[in-house]
Amino acid sequence: MTIDSDGFAAPAALVEHARRFQAEGGTPATPRVAATVLLLRPTDADFEVYVIRRVAAMTFGGMYAFPGGGVDRSDSEAHLDWAGPTPGEWADRLGVAPQAAQAVVCAAAREVFEEAGVLLAGPNRETVVGDVSGDDWEAARQDLEGRRLGFAALLADRQLTLRSDLLLPWSRWITPEFEPRRFDTYFFIALLPAGQRTRDVSGEADHTLWIRPADALARAQAGELTMLPPTVVTLAQVAAAGDLAGVARAAADRDAASPVTPRLDLPPDGEPRFVLG
Repeated sequence: MTIDSDGFAAPAALVEHARRFQAEGGTPATPRVAATVLLLRPTDADFEVYVIRRVAAMTFGGMYAFPGGGVDRSDSEAHLDWAGPTPGEWADRLGVAPQAAQAVVCAAAREVFEEAGVLLAGPNRETVVGDVSGDDWEAARQDLEGRRLGFAALLADRQLTLRSDLLLPWSRWITPEFEPRRFDTYFFIALLPAGQRTRDVSGEADHTLWIRPADALARAQAGELTMLPPTVVTLAQVAAAGDLAGVARAAADRDAASPVTPRLDLPPDGEPRFVLG
């Protein structure tokens, strides 16, 4: 998939879907709020990002993406020890009310633990828990994934503080209006904590890999990795930052509140294209 400053070519199936939606006067579905996390780690001279391939039966099945998922009611109702920017400060960055901002941040931390086995929490405001790959942690992760345990309860049981400062807001994407399932997704950056490792534990993924963003883009361009436009665009933005320090600097100035909503342009002459706006 080639994406430039003007947007990207629209697949024929989506064009047909969009035309039918317009012709029938369809009503856009309400987007579900979601969060996704780009886990990054340093290599000898560069850095890598963690991507997972969704199983075929899932929404966006067969696509490579970042760990993430929808916000749960429990994310907004959670009462937990919190380090880093307050929910009010997060609200300013994300463009939502404080309770909604807390829910998005909690969802990001919860999903990256559920889907990658990485926990952005620590015994206090300055530290991060170490290896969380043991059997007891895996049992807790499975309980969390099965909704038999809430994220706040998991942290409270182990006397841990959510390290919201380990998440850097990056962007926000909303699915086009003609799609039957829509998401309002906040993208975050996080550095893999020292002493932790990703694990292929999610039942929603059938393949995982660490890969340089530039290599992921090249393989997507070659058709080896299938990705949706938000994934491709975000990889390109992160790759352009140069190194991990550059990513952190770029994140500080990113607008994570204004949503990017691809709009399908159907000119009478010429190729249909999605325009990023």
